Amino acid sequence: MTDHAHDLAALREATDRLLGATGKLDDAALSEPSRLPGWSRGHVIAHLSRNADGLANVLRGLPMYADSETRDRDIERDAARSQEQQLADLTASAARFVEAAAEPADWSRTVTLRNGVTDSAARVPFRRRGEVELHHVDLGVGYELEDLPEEFTAREIDFLAERFGRHPEVVSTAIVDDTGRVWTTGGGAEGGPVAVRGTAPELLGWLSGRRDGSALTVDGGTLPALPPL
Repeated sequence: MTDHAHDLAALREATDRLLGATGKLDDAALSEPSRLPGWSRGHVIAHLSRNADGLANVLRGLPMYADSETRDRDIERDAARSQEQQLADLTASAARFVEAAAEPADWSRTVTLRNGVTDSAARVPFRRRGEVELHHVDLGVGYELEDLPEEFTAREIDFLAERFGRHPEVVSTAIVDDTGRVWTTGGGAEGGPVAVRGTAPELLGWLSGRRDGSALTVDGGTLPALPPL
């Protein structure tokens, strides 16, 4: 069962790490490329700020964004701001999400996210945590997949395995980490089954599109090509 209170506490810790890292950057560093194609570090931070506000909207029963074009335009607008402005916005938007999460609510209710995706309200704090943790890695400032809390990594693998479950482009796939934990995904495409094995950080990197899977081993076929998230 999802424990939103636990996820909110863990999110605060992840946000503090992100704010600490952002506070060490200067304007020049923010203008440099991130690990996400076409995005500077400033784009990543701007996205995280707008995502916090978007998920606060979701918790309040409002549309996450006005529309996709507005979301993209806001990120582009905010990407070139100074480090002082970026850090202030990241801090304030994170606080606004916490405020929205503190309002009395039925955490079992269904909420609507971007592109019509629905989920339980109780899973929204973990979704936000995923944004903060993975995009912290995307900044390329020394925080790596191997530095993520093990509990988060296992749950994010579970989240992504569920997301690709029965996907029409993904063959039936068993995901096995080096401790013996097993997840299953895919199954909507012909072929397989295959077993993909590796450390949890490497598996998460492959599932999230942040590593190419070259450090993984595959039994029963080739490494499945995953569609973009």
